[in-house]
Amino acid sequence: MTDVNMSRIHHRKVLYIPGFDPFPPRRYRELYRREGAEQARLSGYELNLSAGADARSWIVEAVIEGTRTRTEFEVLGWSDLVADGMSASVLGTYVSLARTAWTYLRSGTFLRVLRLRKGPMLAVAYSTGVLLMQLLLAMVIGSLAWWVVAVMAGGGIGLAFGLAAGLATAWITLRWFKARDNRLLAQYLLHDYAFWARSSGAYPASIEARLAAFAHRVAASLATEAEEVLIVGHSAGVIIGVSLLADMIRAGRIPDGRCAFLSLGHVVPMVSFLPQANKLRDDLHLMGGQDVVPWIDISAPGDGCTFALCDPVAVSGAAPQARTGPRILSAAFSRTLSPAKQRELRRRFFRAHFQYLCAFDNLQGQLGEYDYFRVTAGPLRLADRFATRKDSPSTLRDPGRSATRRAA
Repeated sequence: MTDVNMSRIHHRKVLYIPGFDPFPPRRYRELYRREGAEQARLSGYELNLSAGADARSWIVEAVIEGTRTRTEFEVLGWSDLVADGMSASVLGTYVSLARTAWTYLRSGTFLRVLRLRKGPMLAVAYSTGVLLMQLLLAMVIGSLAWWVVAVMAGGGIGLAFGLAAGLATAWITLRWFKARDNRLLAQYLLHDYAFWARSSGAYPASIEARLAAFAHRVAASLATEAEEVLIVGHSAGVIIGVSLLADMIRAGRIPDGRCAFLSLGHVVPMVSFLPQANKLRDDLHLMGGQDVVPWIDISAPGDGCTFALCDPVAVSGAAPQARTGPRILSAAFSRTLSPAKQRELRRRFFRAHFQYLCAFDNLQGQLGEYDYFRVTAGPLRLADRFATRKDSPSTLRDPGRSATRRAA
């Protein structure tokens, strides 16, 4: 139950930063609509969506914990940058594979990440293995085509035509695999890591420009009557959120008590461990010691794509002397999801990575329990909702095998 002594709010603005995802904002609107309706049914509260000012936004009217609230959602999108990063040709994909593998292995990042949490690096190994298997199959099929044409035509002309047929067949096979990657997600996972590895962790100019644009949106939200401006980052979107808020705090653009940060399923070490990720490590250092923006980090060991219960500041070697955050909490899939739902997610690792944005079918509705829809549309500020929760006892903070804050 909600503590009646906590002050309640009625108007919130949520700015959601997606992860490395090429899909448009409406995907998140429809996800919120579908899963929010299910969570409201399961938990016994009211949640209604209506259209926002544009395709990037929507409005939620809710009655949760006895209080009526209005929440304005806006997606801070960077799907165009993601799509550009995923637009490589077949040849470009394999060049990216080689370059990304070299960057992570040469810098020692692969081993540091593997020692921290195996899941994210197993995702890389899966992507690499699938792509290499596809290349091998394409070579085998191409070789068969070469042999068939060479035998049928005979002589030197047959060898020439066979070579052309073999190369064309191998190329068509690889294009066929690429067109069906929405099932295997091998190329998707590769391009996620390749996007950041291309500059060894330094932010490309496109990300810097997007951070500046996002800062204007946050400032505009702070200028409204919203009682809380909640920044929500998911997966790689947490990286964007950390740097966005750090830049704004440095510039004195965030007043005390108006803004909060919720990070979900972060993958920060996959970038912060890279040798040139100096800005990200500096931003983590600032965010870990500031007291302007409360920061709650949610993850779960049942999500193999995240660095579950890893303090993104500390494990990156960026912890300040006086630590203020983030608070590291578990979504506890083993407790908050039914056994049937847990079995389903074990077979769908990528879907598990989005569970933070979805309905939980075994919640008890207790204060401090993670429920995305109570957090984003309920009457309590983020810090108040989790005020009684302490860091998970399984939290990892050891920076011993991580990158230093400033590369030598």
